[in-house]
Amino acid sequence: MTGTSHAATPRPAYPVPAPGTRPQETERADPRPGTHDRRGTEGETVNTAQPAIDTADVPALLLRGRTLATPVLRAAVARLAPPMDTVAAYHFGWIDAEGHPAEGDGGKAVRPALALLSAEAAGAAAETGVPGAVAVELVHNFSLLHDDLMDGDEQRRHRDTVWKVHGPALAVLVGDALFALAGEILLEMGTPEAARAARRLTSATRKLIDGQAQDISYEHRERVTVEECLRMEGNKTGALLACATSIGAVLGGADDHLADSLESYGHHLGLAFQAVDDLLGIWGDPEATGKQTWSDLRQRKKSLPVVAALAAGGAASDRLAAILAVDAKSDRTEDFDETEFAERAALIEEAGGRTWTSEEAQRQHTAAIGALDRVDLEPHVREQLVALADFVVVRRK
Repeated sequence: MTGTSHAATPRPAYPVPAPGTRPQETERADPRPGTHDRRGTEGETVNTAQPAIDTADVPALLLRGRTLATPVLRAAVARLAPPMDTVAAYHFGWIDAEGHPAEGDGGKAVRPALALLSAEAAGAAAETGVPGAVAVELVHNFSLLHDDLMDGDEQRRHRDTVWKVHGPALAVLVGDALFALAGEILLEMGTPEAARAARRLTSATRKLIDGQAQDISYEHRERVTVEECLRMEGNKTGALLACATSIGAVLGGADDHLADSLESYGHHLGLAFQAVDDLLGIWGDPEATGKQTWSDLRQRKKSLPVVAALAAGGAASDRLAAILAVDAKSDRTEDFDETEFAERAALIEEAGGRTWTSEEAQRQHTAAIGALDRVDLEPHVREQLVALADFVVVRRK
């Protein structure tokens, strides 16, 4: 971006409190899963919770978030200098690799939906949360661009990733630019409320980066504890979802108690979300997820199913530990055939890692709903937040 300043652009002001306290931790079950008889097939729906209400309204919530946020998101991306503007447009699915308009899969839009609901939870109009929704979405996509490159992922949302099409250098630069835009979207409003929201977003981003660094450091370690894995996932996924769920309320004038309770809901929702992602990363259907079979195993990720299986003890756990110890000392996974990945997945399941992770998703879902019980919410807002939580833990991609 060059010399044009947007700081003087008139924006509405929303009263907002200072950043709140850290979300409380939830109690967890013993992180040493036993051996279970439950079995499933590759590609099945990961169903870890019984929805509290009909989730039929969730598509409308996601569509609303996408509809209100996308025009502002497009305008922000249009500020980028060429070729970053077109590379970012490709990443968001607005154009194809040749630059032609496309109707790509732009993702689930859970974060924008949460930011708009967050504003309504504070008694403001949903539109109040749009700047927060866009800022969070920019940070989320900054992380995706960098993660795809660091993880070597060649596919996202059923298309080649940015680094595969445009090269690693542009993937890094566009990710950095999206992060910078996120701060601009909030700070150019020029209000104390926006500044406080920006501080929350910056703190969440720092935690997200901490989580990614922890994730990478675990890949070549033989052992990672369940607590370490949950702490990493709380940073990598929980922090930004927590921010999404509080930032609209902050812009809408929520007091600390409401903003912090919503943040706690989002933190636990993020842990539930990541637990389901970890299940899909091993047993998900590639047609639904847009990623390779056994994608997390190919990347040596110490995800929750793997870590829980290693913590379980028993023959399957010991066999898995021996295999992964050898894997950690070599790069041989590039030469694996499908049967070797299938063997590792089977051992994880036999040791109980799959079942424990499903149960952890449910525990985090319950904790998220419990956070809503700390505050008085309009019934329809609470129902929609519950419906989104149900959607997160009952999904295929």
